[in-house]
Amino acid sequence: MSLRIIIVGAGLIGPRHAQSVLSNPSTELVALIDPASSAALIASQLQTKHFPSIQAMLAAIPKPDAAIICTPNHTHVPIATELLTHGIHILIEKPLSDSLETAQSLLRFARRPENSHLTVLVGHHRRFNPYVEKTKQILESNSLGTPIAVNGLWTLYKPPSYFAPPTDWRRTFPAGGVIPINLVHDIDTLQYVFGPITRVHAEKTPRQRANPPHEVEEGAALILRFASGVVGTFLVCDTTPSPYNFEMGTGENPLIPPPPSPGPLEGGGGGSRADFYRIFGSEACLSVPDMTRWSYDGRAEKSWTEELVVERFEIDQKAAPFDLQLEHFVEVIAGRERPRCSGEDGLRALMVCDGVRRALETGDAVDLPLV
Repeated sequence: MSLRIIIVGAGLIGPRHAQSVLSNPSTELVALIDPASSAALIASQLQTKHFPSIQAMLAAIPKPDAAIICTPNHTHVPIATELLTHGIHILIEKPLSDSLETAQSLLRFARRPENSHLTVLVGHHRRFNPYVEKTKQILESNSLGTPIAVNGLWTLYKPPSYFAPPTDWRRTFPAGGVIPINLVHDIDTLQYVFGPITRVHAEKTPRQRANPPHEVEEGAALILRFASGVVGTFLVCDTTPSPYNFEMGTGENPLIPPPPSPGPLEGGGGGSRADFYRIFGSEACLSVPDMTRWSYDGRAEKSWTEELVVERFEIDQKAAPFDLQLEHFVEVIAGRERPRCSGEDGLRALMVCDGVRRALETGDAVDLPLV
């Protein structure tokens, strides 16, 4: 029997999740929930029912098994709480919430005996990206030796239309800004690969947009310390034309074109894969997403006077990460898999982003507890 799923939110990401539901033989899209008048047309295009609210949906059709929440950040917790109250499994788009307090309250609610059987996943879909999976495999195989440091980038330019109504919440605090909308992705990815971050320091990039109307940060340079001892730097900024970001590097988002290049990539393709992570180990280093490993393997001596050996790893381009995430959601609900990105994982990423904002405000390094 198919898992009956609703999508809550008809904005940018909701229809993408809906396509995954429609293409999965184990799931059925039964409704799209959104009060906007435009949502009825989107639901019609998806060949599903439209309702302006969860209550209206519950009054009209049999209760669904699961829901994917794709609404603005500050609405995640009240919507998730309502769905859990009705016994519906949930996948919440990142970030888990717009504040630590509400995120923690949601997880406490989900742990209540009457709700503890329900699945709560957070939509950090990059955990299913083949580049991230390959990077994690390389590190776990000890191919780089002891991990020492990581350098990361997420830099591109968002036009004014990105912040126009009805998505003008993206320019207001605390739900908007490059930290909870974009940096949270990379924070979760880095913690997935290296383990928890325990200390952050941050400096703001120079402001490029008028304040008001933009209340929130546009970028920051970060110093990170992980519980494992790995240290890192990261630059995030959404006011600069740049190919150095996850989306352009992996081609994951079809709305963001790949950067031009003088010629085709090795193995085909039309753009250059500008690296966004560089990982340094005691035996080798790795750049992502070109997946190039540099070492002195086979040389007379491990020394800067020797020529580096270059190795490139192949990537298995499996299904799209959103589709793999949905498959995982189905398996977790069925009890066949453990959550890959639990509510606690989502909270951990949110905690680091909160620490980054506190570091920006105070100018001090912020220590983060292990949870």
